[in-house]
Amino acid sequence: MEDKRAERIAEFIEPLRVRPGSTVRLGRDFDPRDKGGLRKREGVELLRSGVELLAEYQQRLAAQDTYGVLMCLQALDAGGKDGTIRHVMSGVNPQGVRVSSFKVPSTEELDHDYLWRYARRLPERGDIAIFNRSHYEETLVVRVHPELLVRQRLPGLAEGAKFWKQRYREINHWERYLTDNGFRVVKIFLNLSKEEQRTRFLKRLDLPEKNWKFSAADVRERRYWDDYQHAFSEMLSATSTRWAPWYVVPADRKWYARICTAAVLAHTLMDIDPQYPKVAKAARKELLVAKRNLEREAPEGRPADPYAARHTSADGKERR
Repeated sequence: MEDKRAERIAEFIEPLRVRPGSTVRLGRDFDPRDKGGLRKREGVELLRSGVELLAEYQQRLAAQDTYGVLMCLQALDAGGKDGTIRHVMSGVNPQGVRVSSFKVPSTEELDHDYLWRYARRLPERGDIAIFNRSHYEETLVVRVHPELLVRQRLPGLAEGAKFWKQRYREINHWERYLTDNGFRVVKIFLNLSKEEQRTRFLKRLDLPEKNWKFSAADVRERRYWDDYQHAFSEMLSATSTRWAPWYVVPADRKWYARICTAAVLAHTLMDIDPQYPKVAKAARKELLVAKRNLEREAPEGRPADPYAARHTSADGKERR
C-alpha cells in the first residue's frame, strides 16, 4: 500500500519538476492556472489526506533523528506563501517545524557572506525548516535591483552573466553539501499570473480585514514583472539539480497550490523513509519488566492493559 501511495504521489508531481539541465521559460513551460484536471471538492479531500501523511512521516523523521528537511518557498508578492505554509503544515507537530522569513538584510547580516543568515536557520536532524523566501532572493530581487549588491561590499565583483553563473554555482555546491550531510532540500516556486496578482492586491484593498497585508511597495514591484520572470526562469534553469530539484507549482488556485506543495513535501519524506528506532535487546527486557509492574497495579475489575484490551480483537489479533 505504501509503495503504491508513493508511486501515485511521484506521478502527480512529476510534471511540476524542473528537469536538471533544462532551459526554463516560465510563460512557455508552466501554466499558473493549471489544476491538474481536479475539481476543488476533490482537492479538499486530497489536501486532508496529504496533511495526515505529512504528520505520520514527520513523526518518524523526528524519531529517527538522522535526516533534516529544508523547504524553500519562493513566490512573487501575493503568491500565497503564508497560506500554503499554514494549510500544508496544519497537522504536523509544531515542535518539529520552524518557519523563517527573510526580510531586508541587517547591518550584521551584511557583514557576513550572503549565505550566512540562511545557514543560521537550517533545520536540526529530525526537523523540518521552511524558508518563506530563501537564499534564492540573492538571485532574484538582487538581480532585478542590482544596486542592492553594493550593500554587500563584495571584493572584485564580477559583472553581468559571469557573476550570476558564479552565484548559481555557489548555491548548487552549498545545497549539495547539505544533502551529503543528511539534509534534504525541497524547492517550490509558487507560479502566479500577473492578472491573479492584480486581483489579490485589489482584494487586500477592498476588504478592511486585509488592508494590513497591502503594501504600496508590492505594487511598485509590478513594474519589474518581466524582469522577475526572466530572473526566475534563469534561476530555475541553473539551480534545479538532481540532489535539489525545483518544482513549479501553479498558484492561481490556492487550493491546488496547497495540494501540490503537500505532495512534493510528502514525496521527499517518503523517499527518506525514516523508521522508528528499534529498542536494543537489553532495553526491551527493561520495558517488559516495567509493563508487568504496571499491569500488577490495575484496579480490581479493570483490564491489566487497557490499551491492549481496546486494540485486540476476540481472536487475539491486533486491530488496525
